Amino acid sequence: MPAASRSGEPEEERWTPGPGHSWDELWPIMTLDTAPFEADLALRTPVLCKPAVAVPEHIITQAETLAVAARLHADHPKLRLVLRLIENTGVAKRHLIRPIDETLVHTGFGHRNQVFEAEAKKRIPAVVNDALANAGLTTGDIGAIVLVSCTGFMMPSLTAWMINELGFRTDTAQLPIAQLGCAAGTAAINRASDFCRARAGANALIVSCEFCSLCYQPDDLDVGSLLSNGLFGDAVAAAVVRGDGHGTGVRLEAQTSHVIPGTDTWIAYEVKETGFHFRLNKGVPGTMQQVMPELVQFVRSQGYDLGKLDFHVIHTGGPRVLDALRSHGGVPSEALGDSWETLTNHGNIASAAVFDVLRRVAEKSPAEEATGIIAGFGPGITMELALGTWVTDPAVALAASEREDALAHGVR
Repeated sequence: MPAASRSGEPEEERWTPGPGHSWDELWPIMTLDTAPFEADLALRTPVLCKPAVAVPEHIITQAETLAVAARLHADHPKLRLVLRLIENTGVAKRHLIRPIDETLVHTGFGHRNQVFEAEAKKRIPAVVNDALANAGLTTGDIGAIVLVSCTGFMMPSLTAWMINELGFRTDTAQLPIAQLGCAAGTAAINRASDFCRARAGANALIVSCEFCSLCYQPDDLDVGSLLSNGLFGDAVAAAVVRGDGHGTGVRLEAQTSHVIPGTDTWIAYEVKETGFHFRLNKGVPGTMQQVMPELVQFVRSQGYDLGKLDFHVIHTGGPRVLDALRSHGGVPSEALGDSWETLTNHGNIASAAVFDVLRRVAEKSPAEEATGIIAGFGPGITMELALGTWVTDPAVALAASEREDALAHGVR
């Protein structure tokens, strides 16, 4: 009979194996093979596929930009400073949706918005088709469209037009993002990843439509505005995030956001009857030093060293942004080559910039499991980060390669 406990209740008996038996025989301890679980998890981790990017046909070189600035602002007391700052941007050329003579004429806020809508509807379809082809998908495979732009306003958003006119499903979720500026590209990647994680196997399309030339304000004569006139360019970009883990691109493994306190007015639009007036605080260049510890720590928290990553997709906000990655982040100069190429050839194309940089990375075919960072910076001041590893899907890569060969021979 079991002995009584101090409370008076009988104690529970402890069972032990009988003679000639052991616990290992009755309940063998085996080493669990986790490989199938890890493979399944990888398949459910969203993949950001190779982006498609298109820049307009009208080109303005830095020499032409300097000549225009000198002609229009010959009496400006700080003209020499402005010209020197434009020269130091490192921007060799930019692409515009209209010839420079038309760009310089302010035709009213309403008309500019009409131009934005017409140009967006003309240029988005081809870029979307290329992005879907890069991912090996069709419009019917897309569950959400994340559309970002800070250079034009429409309601309903272009997402509704795309669903109606480009063949997307009527149950496609819409997420327009209009007020994150240059940080919106990476933010869109993170929000698309969130959608795909929340809905197993779902896919999301990201579209960035930035016509910065429509924000030119001839009466804004402060140094920051005149510098911006020589820095920003126009572009449309698109990319697909596949939720099934397939596709060639970046497997999105971690993300974060960070806002620098007390800087919410440092990069801003002042909205007037004439449209969006870009305002840039002189303290903005120094903010890169403030966010660098957060960037370094985020990468370190994932088990990596920022300076030793295999690829760096950094927003091309200007030389100060890229220099800060080198001087305060320990990133080698050569690792920033793709970002410098985008800045040199297109200028700052706002939210589309990270997609053009990633396109350049993809064209160099990174090694399998190469690890990299995607970083965007914008109003707030906001930093959006995504970290992941490169994966290659042979079937999708072959189909995309065959299509690129066809395009090279004039076939879309």
